[in-house]
Amino acid sequence: MEIKITQAAKDYRAKMFEGAPSTLAQTDPEFAAIYENFAFDKVVNSSDLDEHSRFVAITSALIGCQSVTVFPLLVDAALQFGIDPIEIREIVYQSVAYMGSGRMLKFIPLMNEVFEQHGIELPLEGQATVAHEDRRKYGNAAQVEIFGEGMRESFNQGEEDVRHINEWLSSNCFGDWYTRKGLSLKDRELVTFCLLVAQGGCESQVIAHAKGNMNLGNDREYLIKVVSQLVPYLGFPRCLNGIAAINKAAE
Repeated sequence: MEIKITQAAKDYRAKMFEGAPSTLAQTDPEFAAIYENFAFDKVVNSSDLDEHSRFVAITSALIGCQSVTVFPLLVDAALQFGIDPIEIREIVYQSVAYMGSGRMLKFIPLMNEVFEQHGIELPLEGQATVAHEDRRKYGNAAQVEIFGEGMRESFNQGEEDVRHINEWLSSNCFGDWYTRKGLSLKDRELVTFCLLVAQGGCESQVIAHAKGNMNLGNDREYLIKVVSQLVPYLGFPRCLNGIAAINKAAE
C-alpha cells in the first residue's frame, strides 16, 4: 500500500525549507510520508499555537536532546518563519546554564554556519544589560518575578557548604543570562522549560519551571500546546513526562 504525503504536510514543509526536496522521500519514502504527515500536518495543525512559540520551543528542545543533525535544519526553518537571529542566539547562549558547555558549545558553530548561509553578519549585536558587579542583584530580581517572594535573597539560603550554588544561580544562571535583551522573560522561561523537558531526568526542575511559566502568564493550556509540538522531535515518553510535570505544577 502506497502512503502519500498530504498536501498540507507538503505545503508546511515547503515553508520551512523553501521547497528543498526531502532526500528521505527518495531513499525512504514510507518513513518520510508517515513522519511528515504527522510532524508537518497533524501536529502543526493540532492547535492555534503561534509560529514564534513553536520555533522557540523546538529550537530549545533540539539543544536539550542534543540533536546536532536536526538543529541546523530548524534554525534555517526558524529564520524562514521570521524568528530573529538574536532570539535564536539567545536560546543557544542561555542553554549553557542548563546543559553545561560540554553539551552546548557544539551548537554555536552549527548556528553560525546557518547564519552565514543567510548572509547574516557576525558577531550579532551584544545584548547584556547589567554590569558584572550587579548581576546577582538583578538576577535575584528575575528569580523573584518568576518564582515569587520566597526567592528573595535566595543566594543567602541553604546549607553553608552548598550555599555557593544558590549564589551562582542568582548571579550566573539568572544574572548573566536572564537579564539579557533579545528574549522576553516569558520566552526565557519557556526556553528553560523546553530544555529541561528535552533532557529527561529533570522532573523536579521541569515542575518548578512549569510553575514559573504559569506565574508569568504561560498557562497550562499554552504549555500543553507547546509540549505537543515537541512530540515529533522528542518522542512520546519525554513529552508525556512534560505534560505530567505541567499538571503537577498546575495543582
